[in-house]
Amino acid sequence: MKKFIYTSAVAALVLCAPACHMLDEVNYGNPTVEDMMTNETNVVMQVGQIYANLKYTHDHWGYWGLQTITADEGICVPRNGGNDWNDGGYWFRQNTHTWDHRGEAIREVWNVTVSGAVLCNQIIETLNTYKESMTEEVYAQYLGEVEVMRSYYFYQLFDCFGRIPYTEKFEEATGPLFEPQDVWSHLVATLEKNAPNMVVVNDANRAANYGRTTQGFAYALLARLYLNAEGFGCTEDNIFRNVEKPEQFQGSFYDNCVRCCDNIINAGSYSIADDYFSNFAIFNEGSKENLFVIVENGLTDDEHDFGKVKNKLRIPFNTHHYGMQYYCNTMLDTWNGFCARPSFLDIFKAADAPALSAADFLDNSKVEGYYNSDVRGPGPDLLGTASDKQWGWFVGQVQKSEGSKDLYLDEDVIADGRKGAPTVIHVGITNINNGHNFDGARLNKWELDKTQTYKYCENDMPIVRYPDVLLMKMEAILRGGAGSVSSVTSSKDFQTYMARCFRNDTKDLNAGVALFKECYGDPDTWTLEDVLDERGRELSWEMVRRRDLIRYGKFGDIEYVTKKDEVRKWFPIPYSVLEKSLVDENGNKVWTQTPGYENL
Repeated sequence: MKKFIYTSAVAALVLCAPACHMLDEVNYGNPTVEDMMTNETNVVMQVGQIYANLKYTHDHWGYWGLQTITADEGICVPRNGGNDWNDGGYWFRQNTHTWDHRGEAIREVWNVTVSGAVLCNQIIETLNTYKESMTEEVYAQYLGEVEVMRSYYFYQLFDCFGRIPYTEKFEEATGPLFEPQDVWSHLVATLEKNAPNMVVVNDANRAANYGRTTQGFAYALLARLYLNAEGFGCTEDNIFRNVEKPEQFQGSFYDNCVRCCDNIINAGSYSIADDYFSNFAIFNEGSKENLFVIVENGLTDDEHDFGKVKNKLRIPFNTHHYGMQYYCNTMLDTWNGFCARPSFLDIFKAADAPALSAADFLDNSKVEGYYNSDVRGPGPDLLGTASDKQWGWFVGQVQKSEGSKDLYLDEDVIADGRKGAPTVIHVGITNINNGHNFDGARLNKWELDKTQTYKYCENDMPIVRYPDVLLMKMEAILRGGAGSVSSVTSSKDFQTYMARCFRNDTKDLNAGVALFKECYGDPDTWTLEDVLDERGRELSWEMVRRRDLIRYGKFGDIEYVTKKDEVRKWFPIPYSVLEKSLVDENGNKVWTQTPGYENL
C-alpha cells in the first residue's frame, strides 16, 4: 500500500540543523528548525525518514536474499546454460555455503543497514537538540520509535555478521567491532528500555501507526533476541558487560522470550486471519496479523537503487517462471530464478506418501498425492494455473493466459532437445549448476497484480507476523521457559490458525482443526522438531529460517551444502569494509575479519 510518512521538504531539516547556529538571524517569516519542531506533524515527518532504508530489506541482493537462499527453504538455480541467474557464480556459492567476503549481497546488507542506523542516530541527535521545542510526551514517543528502528537495522547487521560497529551516537564508529554478546546486550537493553513506553496498537490507532515501530514489534524483536541468544553466543556470564542489565531481565533467556511474547498476546492488538493469503494480498493493510510491515509502493515514482539493491518488493517476480508474466498479465517480467530446495517441501508430505527417489520429483505424475492439502504447501494435485484453489507453493502447468486451455510454450531448449515445450513446473532440480527452466517449486503466497496498475508489488511486506509470536512462545516453553504449551494451543487464535491451513477442504473450524492434527499431530504433544517444521510451513521466505536452522544446529545439514564449518553461521565482513578500516597507533587495522574467515 502506497503511504508517504514524510516529505522531502521536511527531510531537509536534519541536513540544515548544524548550520542553524552559525549566525544570529532575524526571522522574516521563514520558520526555523526549532519552530518547525514545535509542530508534531513535522516531527512525525522528520522521524519518517528512518524507514527509507527498510525498503531495501526484501531484495534478493539484500537481507532477504542472504536469509532465504542460504537456508533450506530457498535456492537460486542458474538456468539456460548458466546465462540466467549465474552472476559470476554468486548464487551457486550462496546455495552451497561456499561464499567469500566479496559477495555482492554481503556488501549491500552491510552498507544498507549501517546507513539506516546512522540516519536513526542523526534523527535522535536532532530530537535531542530540539527537545525543549516538543512536549515531553511527543519527545519520548518519537525518540522510542527511532531507537527501536535503529535496533532493527543493527539486528539485521548483527544477525548476518555477529561482530559489528554498534554505536548509539551520530559519529563515525572508530573503535574495535563489538563482539556478538555485547551487541546482543545493547540491543536488548535498548528494546527493554523503550518497549513499555511504545504505542500499543488498537483499532482506533492502527492506521496511524501502520508501518511504524510499536510496542508489539519491540517485544517481538526482543523475543527473537532471547530465543536466539545461545545461537548468538550469549551465556549468563558474558552478557551485559558494558551496558546496564535491564530490570525486566529475570530468569533464563527462554523465560524472557515467553514474557515478551505474552506482552504481545495479552495486549489484544493482533489476531489470526481466517485466510492465510490475506496477509500477502495486494491490499493487505487491513491485516491484524502483521505486527510490522514494509509499506510498499508498487508504482515507480519512488524507485531507487542502493548499489545492487532495489527499494521495491519483487520476490514473486524472482520466483515465477517466465510464462507467468503472460498468464497473470503483469507489467514486470517474471524472472524464473528462486525456488524451493526439493527436500524442504517434505514438511508438507502426506501421511501415506510413498517413498520417492530424487528423479521422481522431476515427473509430476509420480509426485501426485505426495503432499497433503495444507493451503501453505503445493497441494496434492499439482495442477498449477489449472487449479481452482490457491496453494502456497506453485507446482504444475502454466497456461498461456487465464481461461486458456493451452500451456505456455517455454522458449528454451530443454533436456530432450525439443524447443517450445509446454511449461510444467516440477519440484525436483536437475542440476544446481545449470538447472532446467521448469525446476523447483515457486513460492506463491504473494498476490500478483493482473491489472497492470502496479509495476512492482503493492503488497506490504510483513517483517513480523503474529503466528511467529505464538510459535516462538511454544518453542521457548519447550526449551524450558515458564508456562505451558496449552496456553497457546487452547487459544481461539491458535484454533483459527490450525483450521485455516485446510480451508480448501472445509470452512468448518472444528473439522479444519481435526485435519491439522491428523496431518501434524496434536500441538500439545509437539516436540521441538515439530515446532521447527511448523515454522517452515508458516513462515516460508519471511527471513527467519536461516536463524531457525542455526538455533537448531541444522544449518550445515541443508541439501546441496558443502561447507559445514561452524563459522558459516556468520557471513564474512565484506572486503570493501575491511579495506577502509581505520588503523591504530601501530598501523594495525582496527576492524578485523571474523575468526575462521581470515584466509579468504
